[in-house]
Parts: sequence; structure tokens; C-alpha cells
Amino acid sequence: MNGASREALSAARERLDALTDSTSVDAAQLADELAAVTALLDREAGLRRVLTDPAQSAEAKAELVQRLIGGQVSGQAADLVAGMARSRWSRPRDLVDAIEELADIADLTAAEKNGTLDDVEDELFRFGRIVASDTALRAALTDRAASPSAKAELLHRLLGGRAKPVTERLVTRLVTAPRGRSLEAGLESLSKLAAERRDRMVATVTSAVPLSDTQKRRLGDALAKLYGRRMHLNLDVDPDVVGGLRVQVGDEVINGAIADRLEDAGRRMAS
Repeated sequence: MNGASREALSAARERLDALTDSTSVDAAQLADELAAVTALLDREAGLRRVLTDPAQSAEAKAELVQRLIGGQVSGQAADLVAGMARSRWSRPRDLVDAIEELADIADLTAAEKNGTLDDVEDELFRFGRIVASDTALRAALTDRAASPSAKAELLHRLLGGRAKPVTERLVTRLVTAPRGRSLEAGLESLSKLAAERRDRMVATVTSAVPLSDTQKRRLGDALAKLYGRRMHLNLDVDPDVVGGLRVQVGDEVINGAIADRLEDAGRRMAS
């Protein structure tokens, strides 16, 4: 997103945060309701265009939202979407993408509230690794001929009782309604949103052998000092990794002797 859409999404995320700060708001229910609105607008192209038409008054668009979904979802969800309809959007699709993102954030907020956010982050990463290594599973989950219910059932057999409920909900929504995204891109987006809930960056760490708890803690502390933000480590093991360790933070990749590289970076920052 860019321009008006980026500003509108930022404002909507602030409203969502203020809303879910209240202990009386069920964040998981709100996520389900926002996901349902996403599905509605994804189906109804004409409605998307009306709600993002700059020629229509902001209040008229908000009133239309209330008439359409006011009796179908909670007042909090309806008010949130109505507020988004008041904003300006660069493209009709941006509104739908933004509501979908709020649904994911609401589910992650539910995990944060019940103390399972770290587990959800790790489970999303591990699921992505499983999919990447199992071509048959990826084919089944991305098969356009398979029904959403069949994919949801497959995921329930894989994740039910083995992963946190929030993880299963997030992955199921992604797989059954990808909306043009690849499975890998969707999982990466979910991982980034999860990290943002803790104001952390995500570092994907691939090592030749498993890291000890002490090594993980030292690496996390060193990366946090280097990047100036708390760091969540997604850990993977690959005996063939060059130099014994590979760290990727965003688009930056650090190979080989990570301790030396971080020490050098620290000296440059201090000089």
C-alpha cells in the first residue's frame, strides 16, 4: 500500500489497538467477524468500489456499512469497518487487504492476551518449514480444485491439538482464502505481524548444529544491540550451512562468523 491507503491502514490499526486494550472486547471473536467482512468484500466487487469511491461522502459510506453488517457482527466490528469506510483508499482492494490484516492482528492480540504469542510465532515458522520441505503437502494445501472445507479439515488433522488455536485459525484462513497470495508469502506476512505485536524484528537463524540456550540468548542480545530493536529468533538447522551459521534480518543476510561480524559492526557504531 502507499499514499492514502497506508495512512488509512495506520489509523485503523491504532483504532484496533485502542479497542482491544479493553478487557471487555473478545479479540478472537473480533478477528472472526473481521474475517467474515473480508470474505464479503472479496466477493462483492461493486460494494468494494462504492465503499472506496472518493465521490461518495464519508458519512454515507459509513452508514452503508452499518446497514449492511450492523446486525451481523458486534458493534465494535461494525464501528471499526465503518471508520475505515470513512477513510480514503488508493484502490478498492486496499480496503479489503486492510480489514484482513486487522483480522490477523486481532487474533495475534488474543494470543498476546492469553500468553501464547511466542508459541504462535514459533508455530507459524515451523509450519512454514514443514510446507517448504513437503511438496505433497504444499500441493494439497494450494490445490485450486480442492474445496476450502477439505483444506480446513486437512489442517485440523495436522494442527488440531498440536498447535495453539490461534495458529490453526490464522493458517486455516490463509489456506482457505489466500486471495492471490502464495502460501509462503502469507506465512511470512503473519510472522511479521506476530513480531510487531512485541515490537520486535524477526531474525531467521540457520545453524549447522542446534544452538544452546546460552548461544540463543547471546545471539538475540547481540542482534538487538545491532538493530536497536528486540529480536525474535526463528531457528532452523541445516548441516550444510556455510560457515556454521546464517542470519537473515529482513533483506540483510549475515553469513559465517556472526560473532566477528557483530563485533565489527559494534565498533563501527561506536566510532
